[in-house]
Amino acid sequence: MIIVTTENIPNYHVREVRGPCFGAVVHSRGAVGNFTAGLRSIMGGEITEYSQLIEQARSQAIDRMAQNAAQLGANAVVMMRFDTADTDQSMMGVVAYGTAVVVEAR
Repeated sequence: MIIVTTENIPNYHVREVRGPCFGAVVHSRGAVGNFTAGLRSIMGGEITEYSQLIEQARSQAIDRMAQNAAQLGANAVVMMRFDTADTDQSMMGVVAYGTAVVVEAR
């Protein structure tokens, strides 16, 4: 599955647009991770517990978006974007979305 943030893919032609596709995930750090992150925030600097949480959530959201695009019969996603939201202090949601398309090499 080709996934790009651009409207076009170099050396490919969009033959068919299959429609919007998305992948959503909600992650929680857990009580121990939140406690550790809270202590780390007092000292300043990067809070690696939350950085890892974001990376994992983004990766899973992309995987789910690719699965959704494949279910639509696409072999690529163009104009991919992320959207994030905190559902509360311990959870965050990530959505990866784009347009599922069928492309062919030029």
